[in-house]
Formats: sequence, C-alpha cells, structure tokens
Amino acid sequence: MRKIAESTVRRLSLYLRFLEEFEEQGATTVSSEALASRGGTTSAQVRKDLSFFGSFGKRGLGYQVPALKTRLRDILGLDRRYRVIVIGAGKIGSALVQYGGFRARGFDLVAIYDNDPKKIGREWNGLQVRNVTELERDLARAPADIAAVVTPADAAQGVADRLVTCGITAILNFAPVQLSVPEAVTVKTVNLVLELEALSYVLANR
Repeated sequence: MRKIAESTVRRLSLYLRFLEEFEEQGATTVSSEALASRGGTTSAQVRKDLSFFGSFGKRGLGYQVPALKTRLRDILGLDRRYRVIVIGAGKIGSALVQYGGFRARGFDLVAIYDNDPKKIGREWNGLQVRNVTELERDLARAPADIAAVVTPADAAQGVADRLVTCGITAILNFAPVQLSVPEAVTVKTVNLVLELEALSYVLANR
C-alpha cells in the first residue's frame, strides 16, 4: 500500500465535509476550484490529492457530489463503525464522551475508565465510568478499535502499554508526553499547547 502523507488525509477529511455541505445545499456537482476555495488550498492540490486514489470527475464538468462523497468515505474507512474507549474521566475525557458528533461519523464511544473512586460509577451520555482495573477483562470480552488516552503525563505510558497488550493498535493521545509503542501501533497525539503556539506565531508575524 502506497504511503499517503498525513496532510493529504486531513485534506480528504475536509473535502468530505465540504461535499456533505454542498449536498445539503442541493448541489449535484462541484468543481475542484470550489473545494479548494473552501479548504484554503489550490485546485491543483485538490486534483493531486484525489489522484492518489484514482480518477475522479471530468474536465469542465467537475465532480459528482454523491459519488465523490461515497468514495471519500470509503477511502477514509468510514464505511464501517469503530468501537472507541476513553481512558481518563477528567474534563477532556468527559467532553469527548458527551460530544454527539462522533457517532454520526462512525465512532461509537463504548466505555470510559478512571482510577478515581469519586468518578467511578458516574454516568455521562449513557456511559458509566468504569474502574480502569477492569480494562483488560472488558477488552477481552468486547475488543475496541481505538483508545483515547486522556490521563496525566506520568500515567500515560503505563496505560498505553496495557492497551497494546490488549491488542489495541490505534491510540489517540491527549497526554502531554510522547508515547513509546511497537511499530504496528499508530499513535496520534493531540497537543493543544503546540496548536496554540502555532497560532501565536501566526499572530506575532502578520
């Protein structure tokens, strides 16, 4: 399988959202220029991104919105549903569980865990916070596809090790630490400080 840059995958996700919006507005075709304008890129970049996955659209006619939307969902793996667990019932963890948009995109949050007795047993959006000591037993009974690690930095690596042992191969890491995992495991780290610093750079250098 050809390796595709993460930046390309992110743009495909944006194109999908734009296509859904165009479809809601009643559009049946869309040009690369229209997608580029919405995404802050160029029409050449749109065509290049799509060309990695085949031939789309016709010159002068644009892309068929329903067909391209379906194809992008297939490329992004959104033609199936994913079971997601959250480790850490703090403010970010609770926000993730209570956000309704994940289910609409195929991501079913099925469990949330913590080690704080004050949080264990609480219910958020239909999910009861479970004791993290139950993690291995739960995953053996009902495997998950993705785990979100929303723990303090000093606990994150230990949690990641347990998840890997349980067979989790996709981790979304919110902890402010670099996780060490086997090559077969993919980790995406969400660092809000880095994102804010990137915005700070833009503001400071305008």
